[in-house]
Amino acid sequence: EEFHYIGFLPHKKGRETRFKAIAASDTTTVLYESPHRLIKTLEQLVQFCGSDRRVSVSREISKKFEETIRGTASEVLAHFQSNEPRGEFVVVISSK
Repeated sequence: EEFHYIGFLPHKKGRETRFKAIAASDTTTVLYESPHRLIKTLEQLVQFCGSDRRVSVSREISKKFEETIRGTASEVLAHFQSNEPRGEFVVVISSK
């Protein structure tokens, strides 16, 4: 299937616009995120795409501490609010 690769989201200008585009997208979206901004990104994902949007967040892909958390946006957000994000993250957001 098709997917849209974004890389890193903008820090400020254009960030909301990008989330609105993700919310309306008919394709899966893949992006990178730092541990410092992961919770903010998941909060905005819930805000713009809804708490039921399916998400997969993978940490340290192909390294010793690789981990993947899957679920709804709100479930994944709750996981990282109670477990401090560490490492580099790849976020996969399902289509609408």
